[in-house]
Amino acid sequence: MAKNIYKNDSEAVSKYISELKPEDAALAELIRKAILESDEIIDEFIKWNVPAYFYKGEMKPFDPKEYKRDIIVFNTRQKDHILLVLPSGAKLTNIDNILEGNYPDGRKLIKFYSQDDFKEKKVAFQQIIKEWISMVE
Repeated sequence: MAKNIYKNDSEAVSKYISELKPEDAALAELIRKAILESDEIIDEFIKWNVPAYFYKGEMKPFDPKEYKRDIIVFNTRQKDHILLVLPSGAKLTNIDNILEGNYPDGRKLIKFYSQDDFKEKKVAFQQIIKEWISMVE
């Protein structure tokens, strides 16, 4: 089994979110809560200087460059939305067409423009996360 070298750092994630503009922080907190509520096997830390979410259970050995443990990485540098990167999103069903992009590396993106936009997409978003969890080898 591939050992999980990632470690929970919810405190660092909370600090990161608290330093965002108030409207971005409120949206980021909604997204964070939805991700963590999707499955107890998901955990969080800071990766690439932003909040990231990973599968914390045991996995079969794999090439680390495949990012199989990584579920979602935030990108908060956008002016009008929070962008989420799903490193292996191309393997997932595009429920309600919320997944965007066609990248050779298999990643997909999800954009949330406001709390209302997130609330409209929340069910589809959580279904995508649950599908990802069900595919873990």
